[in-house]
Amino acid sequence: MNVSPRQLQVFVHAAASGSLRAAAEILHLTQPAASMALAEMERLLGTPLFDRERNRLRLNSRGRELLPLAQELLERHAEFARVAGSGDAAPSGELRIGTSNTVGNYLVGDLLGGFVRAHPQVGVRLRVANTEDIARGVLEHQLDVGVVEGPVHHPELETRPWRDDRLVVCVASTHPLARRKGLKKADFREQDWILREPGSATRAQAEQALQKLPPPRGVLELSQTEAIKQAVVAGLGIACLPQVALADALAAERLVALDVPFLQLQRKLGVLLRRGRWRGAALQAFLRSLPAG
Repeated sequence: MNVSPRQLQVFVHAAASGSLRAAAEILHLTQPAASMALAEMERLLGTPLFDRERNRLRLNSRGRELLPLAQELLERHAEFARVAGSGDAAPSGELRIGTSNTVGNYLVGDLLGGFVRAHPQVGVRLRVANTEDIARGVLEHQLDVGVVEGPVHHPELETRPWRDDRLVVCVASTHPLARRKGLKKADFREQDWILREPGSATRAQAEQALQKLPPPRGVLELSQTEAIKQAVVAGLGIACLPQVALADALAAERLVALDVPFLQLQRKLGVLLRRGRWRGAALQAFLRSLPAG
């Protein structure tokens, strides 16, 4: 079966973009050439790899099965060329990294700084989403690696600890609890809370904290940490947010961190990898570059 690297490239990019036109542009091909390459690959395999829906391509079950193998073949092909050309050649290519919101919005310098400076020839594509979405991206081979806030339990995922992180229960400086000393659980009775959306690790840990407190009077749900900060500053409720995200607001005294020793707010940020997937030079270099927290 003579499936060529070019056909594999068209398949992989079409799967990522859902469009042959986009795949052709990325690979500097004409659209007919890309279409011909994909059609020939499907002929050789004896099966279609996509469902065609109104000029969009959606992987079918066979395509989803073969996509990770195609990606690995291309990565190994590039690695072969790198080593064959010069055994000490620097890693190149592209690395697809997914991060949860806290990491992507507040720790991206710590995460990527050393790697980007040491390996400028490696292109980095960063996706920021909640922990559940990033885990799914790693599982479905849309991402090479994920860095997330919460524990992820899946038999096909490996989690490596990266650094410690801490959540803070915060209120506006004008909130009645802001200046109260020696807070007790009962002080949180009939309070309004502002939470992240389901699927967020911050949401999951906040819910664990709330289970130890009296039931909230009301809950406002927002999908972005910055939006929650502004809502808390406006006096709309209490929030449980990453300490790293609150540094500016706490320093400016727009928010106050409550002393709540009866809540467990420590957590570990982790690196997600798919078990059994081949890890090329760029990914290995990235893993080595991660600073210890």
